[in-house]
Amino acid sequence: MKKQKDPFQPVPSSFFDKVFEVVRQIPKGRVSSYGAIAETLGSAGSSRMVGWAMNASHLVVPPVPAHRVVNRNGMLTGKHFFGTGKEMQELLEQEGIEVKDDKVVRFKELFWHPGV
Repeated sequence: MKKQKDPFQPVPSSFFDKVFEVVRQIPKGRVSSYGAIAETLGSAGSSRMVGWAMNASHLVVPPVPAHRVVNRNGMLTGKHFFGTGKEMQELLEQEGIEVKDDKVVRFKELFWHPGV
């Protein structure tokens, strides 16, 4: 006999949901990295999973500012998952972040670590 789920118990959030929650906290005009987000969630070796979450985030409500997540060197490695090859860069530039050759200029200065 199957045990019925208690409708008043909270549903545990998935790893992707936790990633979305952290990414929504990245301030406008700042960037974070896949690895920093994974580390903050207690899964330091899961930066690739954070990337998969970003790829799946485009239709999530409320919106997830996935354009603010770059690799550990400031490269726009996820740019191919935006509408055009330049959309990620354009979104960052609209927030005052300069991008040159697919890399955030002043990356160390603009980097936001969610765990700090």
